[in-house]
Amino acid sequence: MPTKRHGAVPEAAYRDQAFLESVAARPVRIVSEYLDPLARMRREHVGDTIVIFGSARIQPRERALRELQKLKRVRAGKRSAEHRAAMGRAKATLEMSRYYEEARELAHRLTAWSLTLGERPRRFVICSGGGPGIMEAANRGAAEAGGKSIGLSIELPHEQWPNGYINPELSFMFHYFFMRKLWFAQLAKALVVFPGGFGTMDELWEMLTLMQTGKLQRRNIILIYGRSYWDKVLNWKHMMRSGTINEKEFHLLEFADTVDQAFDRIRQGLEMYHMTPDTLLTE
Repeated sequence: MPTKRHGAVPEAAYRDQAFLESVAARPVRIVSEYLDPLARMRREHVGDTIVIFGSARIQPRERALRELQKLKRVRAGKRSAEHRAAMGRAKATLEMSRYYEEARELAHRLTAWSLTLGERPRRFVICSGGGPGIMEAANRGAAEAGGKSIGLSIELPHEQWPNGYINPELSFMFHYFFMRKLWFAQLAKALVVFPGGFGTMDELWEMLTLMQTGKLQRRNIILIYGRSYWDKVLNWKHMMRSGTINEKEFHLLEFADTVDQAFDRIRQGLEMYHMTPDTLLTE
């Protein structure tokens, strides 16, 4: 009679890395990108957020000024067409750096105010896309005010590391854009949109469409920061005059050109409509 033998012990599916990275396990990965932020934000007593969007390419003023000064040190006789083009880019970068500094200051002021509201739950936590530029400025301002902040980073073909100002316990890395957007939208009571490019506009349109269709509260705040930039990029009133949006939809937007204006409008809106936290993370 054959001797009974024990076969190799198979690995549990949830420990099988090859399976977890397979097409068949895609639903598991998607659910993970919902449940991990949910669990960690609950541990950190996050009640809701203020999301700050903007370009990853906008630099701090000090860095932009340093680069321009470096180019200016090149002697006039050695300045080529390529150098002149670089000078033009450096001047534009320096001009745009004001938005980094203003995002940093706004995040600082909002965080300092939110800290007066207690920590269980933490109200109106600054949340960014986790990368450099305006995202870094937002997390930096929150850190300088002594508060925690969130970074929702995304895996990209070109490497983009989470900035160093995000609290590690609230630093997330997403593979799926739609799950990242869900976490931007789900907790946000205010969205501040600084000058940015395709990604910033993608996130703005997503939020506006959700509010327009009633998937997000219409009392949530969408504040467009920096009209000297945005009015050249998007003609909001032309959309209204052309009938592609109506006046009520246009008034989903608020505008600000200074930190004082932005802070006052956000704080007033939050105090009017959002002082009671949602229960998603506080149950």
